[in-house]
Amino acid sequence: MQLQFWSGAGVALGIAILAGLAEHRRRKRRNLERVGWVPWMAIQMAGLFAALVLASVALHAG
Repeated sequence: MQLQFWSGAGVALGIAILAGLAEHRRRKRRNLERVGWVPWMAIQMAGLFAALVLASVALHAG
């Protein structure tokens, strides 16, 4: 059971990292008119929060 929580935390952390990279790429764009519609910062924060909660549950489940 604990391995599932750690795996979920790893996946959530991976999503947060990918969203952070996408946000960095969006900020460094050449054409300032092409803003995009995906809220990468919100996705990154949600991923980090999910990783924190899942890691906390995994630590307490053991």
